[in-house]
Amino acid sequence: MSKPSEGRQRVAIENVEPELGGGRFPIKRIAGDAVTVEADVFADGHDQVRALLLWKREGEPEWRTSEMRALGNDRWRGEFPALRPGLYLYTVAGEIDRWSTWRGDLRKRIAAQQEMALPLESGALLLEEIAGRARPEDRAVLTGWAGTLRDLSGVNAASGATARSAGAKSGTKAGAGRRAKAETKTAAATEAKTGARSFAALDLEALDRIQDVVNRYPDPRLQSRYRHELAVVVDRERAQFSAWYELFPRSWAAEPGKHGTLRDVAARLDYVARMGFDVLYLPPIHPIGRSFRKGKNNSTEAAPGDEGSPWAIGAAEGGHTAIHPSLGSLADFKELERRARAAGLEIALDIAFQCSPDHPWVTQHPEFFKKRPDGSIQYAENPPKKYQDIYPLDFESSNWRGLWDELKNVFEFWMEQGVRIFRVDNPHTKAFPFWEWAIGELKAKDPELIFLAEAFTRPRVMEQLAKLGFNQSYTYFAWRNSKEELTDYLRELTGTRMREYFRPNFWPNTPDILTEALQHGGLPAFKSRLVLAGTLAANYGIYGPAFELGVNLPASPGSEEYLNSEKYEIKSWDLNDPASLSPLLAKLNHARRSNPALQSNERLRFHPTDNPSLLCYSKRTADGANAILAVVSLDPFHVQSGWVSLDLAELGLGAAEAFRVQDLLAGPTYPWRGARNYVELRPWEIPAHLFRVIRGGEPAEGDGSAS
Repeated sequence: MSKPSEGRQRVAIENVEPELGGGRFPIKRIAGDAVTVEADVFADGHDQVRALLLWKREGEPEWRTSEMRALGNDRWRGEFPALRPGLYLYTVAGEIDRWSTWRGDLRKRIAAQQEMALPLESGALLLEEIAGRARPEDRAVLTGWAGTLRDLSGVNAASGATARSAGAKSGTKAGAGRRAKAETKTAAATEAKTGARSFAALDLEALDRIQDVVNRYPDPRLQSRYRHELAVVVDRERAQFSAWYELFPRSWAAEPGKHGTLRDVAARLDYVARMGFDVLYLPPIHPIGRSFRKGKNNSTEAAPGDEGSPWAIGAAEGGHTAIHPSLGSLADFKELERRARAAGLEIALDIAFQCSPDHPWVTQHPEFFKKRPDGSIQYAENPPKKYQDIYPLDFESSNWRGLWDELKNVFEFWMEQGVRIFRVDNPHTKAFPFWEWAIGELKAKDPELIFLAEAFTRPRVMEQLAKLGFNQSYTYFAWRNSKEELTDYLRELTGTRMREYFRPNFWPNTPDILTEALQHGGLPAFKSRLVLAGTLAANYGIYGPAFELGVNLPASPGSEEYLNSEKYEIKSWDLNDPASLSPLLAKLNHARRSNPALQSNERLRFHPTDNPSLLCYSKRTADGANAILAVVSLDPFHVQSGWVSLDLAELGLGAAEAFRVQDLLAGPTYPWRGARNYVELRPWEIPAHLFRVIRGGEPAEGDGSAS
């Protein structure tokens, strides 16, 4: 092994956290967060060590620096603020803290009443060396203190010389023992007196205070730097906290049986806004292919008038940057986007990178698609299923560069129309390198973009997509039903390294997913799954109006497809149905917006119950000002009751403290005391309590008083 370029860098830096893939991937944070970094920083010998956290926003020329705090056992911690969306870089540096080491040794020497001349001179030389790197105003401070130490060093040197001289004289006079003793005693007294004066003149607290000045001027030659520059993607708040509502615009006409338009959606935005959603997600709004068009219930033969699947994208009217003529024009879309923002909603657009046989790319870029041995283009298959109306793209195309550019252009086109949120269909069937490149390029232009990955696939694949840049991801929540399944899954999402990069978005249903729990549990199951989705995760969504109207008929026994699925036909929804769950949705979303504890996945804790059908959990803000406690029945058929055993410390409560809990869904406020409390839930009413914990004289929501 060859010699290092600088062998005097003695500090080792290991086990930096957070770090993903040896620095390969960035972590994620929200604008305004403090990024906390820990590391092991240590050196050989007994010298004191200084640990530094370095950070900067990408593109800035200089690193900013903050001191890290010692946690013990060579572990250090520091923080830096991530104030704006974008990419930040951070790393850790370490150095021998020669000034702290000298000061610590000086105190020990003083306590032991040792000779001080050389130690004081060493301190003066050290300050003069540091002053050589300092700005003029700090140089004056450092050189002034160097002079003070050197003056005191002279006093101590003179004192030591007096003692040594007396000892020498006594040794040259034979038989003069008594006199030698007396002179030695006098010299020692003089040294002690002079040393006391020098110690008194030395302001040790002032020496401590100039540590800040010294720290400004490290010797870069001797400073060790961690081997990786790590990254953090900082997103806007909506990446962490959002409520999505999915609808098919073609089913949104006020007149039953008529093809809905974007203008129809704009006219009925108040329905979505009243329920408290903030993201309106539209499935593909592009022209639908006619070749091999699917009929109702996914039949391979389309009848006259069948509209086909919106995911069979592309026709003579255009492809991924065109709008289906029956939905309206680009001007209509812009008007919808404007009115949605006025109503407090953002449009999320579906990006599905696949084509119908009629898509313009099929003739313009046939090399974008796989060919079968007979020369025809390969349609999509998931044996035994066949999707003749869809051509998948070939990411091993000889013209992969052109393909990448075309796909990125699709995003850029819709960004120009005001879209900042994209739900990406099946990203796991497209190449990883493409996503890393495309999302990086797009977010460099606009750091406020949000990408939701619809990837119901293997765990490692979902995690990789999140690492490569997707801000949020669909999850396995829809299929986690038992107390143990939910508890284990949430602990994995929020209590492991996944929390650094994977932001879950919980959906109890989608146009493709009607779970057995919803099929068999009726409206009580819809209610409990809604509360779980909206409180366990800070991001959640529903496919409506199918959800709030409790649509739960499967296409066939054992299937998760809807009977008469909206994916293949226009529906007509009765938004005024008295059985609708829209009032419950409004209460839930109001609770989410009013309680910061529900706006993050941090500090989610589960509390024991004596009934396996009752799931109890809490969330609390970092400052403890807001705490939410949920108890949800997992049984949609029977009354469930039992005792919850609260971890009072997690709720910021004392062991004997009386407190109240206000049900944010049903309204009542109950007095509770201690850890053990009784609950009872009736599924046909509401199978969940969503409590705000109220301490002392704090008023309950809506009562305006403390009573």
